[in-house]
Amino acid sequence: MVEWITSEGLTDYRAAEAFMEARAEAIARGEAEELIWLLEHPPLYTAGTSARREDLIAPDRFPVHPSKRGGQYTYHGPGQRIVYVMLDVGARGRDVRAFVRQLEEWVIATLAHFGVKGETREGRVGVWVVRPEKPPAPDGSPREDKIAAIGIRLRRWVSFHGISINVEPDLEHFSGIVPCGIAEHGVTSLVDLGLPVCMEDVDLALRESFEAVFGQDDSAGR
Repeated sequence: MVEWITSEGLTDYRAAEAFMEARAEAIARGEAEELIWLLEHPPLYTAGTSARREDLIAPDRFPVHPSKRGGQYTYHGPGQRIVYVMLDVGARGRDVRAFVRQLEEWVIATLAHFGVKGETREGRVGVWVVRPEKPPAPDGSPREDKIAAIGIRLRRWVSFHGISINVEPDLEHFSGIVPCGIAEHGVTSLVDLGLPVCMEDVDLALRESFEAVFGQDDSAGR
């Protein structure tokens, strides 16, 4: 059984990290169910294990939290659906790359509920949207904006951290970093794409898409 929790308001980042670590340990010991945790954070930047100092453009703008997840710098803030995944990857095949692909597929299936075509790119973790209405890139290729970031960590084969989907965050806040170390592409959100989508719509789509990607969801939620 996978438990689902939705937290109202804005959740402190360090408190969330402590909760995830404790829950992951409990799952590994067989003392707790797997968990999907839906929440929002106050404005902040996180530095993953591969973060480069030069990619932090505005270090004094928001709090900067070193993070144990993989990846580089990312932004979290209101209007962004954070999806923390505490799942037993050991029981799900022990293939980390396949697990990350599943997370990407989950986001893509969720976006499809709103008519948005999310895509993945070799060498760029996360989910991207092609923007043909924007001027092309310097090499003539279509512009692509990132709509969801993915960064996880495993402990005793249980995952924590997870996904962030841009629903309606302040996109200007991303200008204080080079998001995920990729300077040549931008960021977007569902609302930026012209879709009047609220957080509850995204949460429902996440629930409906979960089973198709990860299998039977005999879930309990609150």
